[in-house]
Amino acid sequence: MILDPSKVTDSSNIKNIIFDWGGVISNIDYNKTVEEFKKIGLDNFDEIYTQLKQTDLFDRLEIGTIDPQDFRTQIRKMLNQNPTNEEIDAAWSAMLLELPQERLSLLEKVKESYRIFLLSNTNIIHVSRYSKYIDKVYGFEKFKGLFQKVYYSHEVGLRKPHVEIFDFVINENNLKKTETLFIDDTMQHIEGALKAGLHAFHLKKPLQIIEIFKNGTN
Repeated sequence: MILDPSKVTDSSNIKNIIFDWGGVISNIDYNKTVEEFKKIGLDNFDEIYTQLKQTDLFDRLEIGTIDPQDFRTQIRKMLNQNPTNEEIDAAWSAMLLELPQERLSLLEKVKESYRIFLLSNTNIIHVSRYSKYIDKVYGFEKFKGLFQKVYYSHEVGLRKPHVEIFDFVINENNLKKTETLFIDDTMQHIEGALKAGLHAFHLKKPLQIIEIFKNGTN
């Protein structure tokens, strides 16, 4: 399975692919989290968190400078209710949807032709929840085995779109930027990858990753 040159230009020299997680491999719906937070009293959640921008609270959670309990405490200060930890975590995780089997099957084929990596802006609450889901439907160790390495922002203390996180992945794995493609559904992350010197592909809805690969060999 190789990149389709009709979809991804300059694909012939690509040897490494870095995939985003939500919106690229797994499905995600930010509106569901907005709706769930409104149910527990945070009516303006869509003003403080979207796919394109968010307040410092969420940035800090995603780079691991605050822990889940600090996050929950700050969320409660915004509310006129006193939800439980589980209610906050459930609302925060409502955006996480299914992981289609066909995309996992695609990755299994893609890794035969490329070194592939996962790079996600995420947090310990989401990773904990989704890891259990992956383990149940696919097997977590099997999933991690699809990638050369998995990078979560809260574990490395860096997040997209900053150049530093792309440089971190590149340098740790001795990759050449000119041979590395980054795939993401958020334009500002694409711009960060391009600024870092990588190739980048913006996966705009309704396009799915399956559509940018075709059968073949390098």
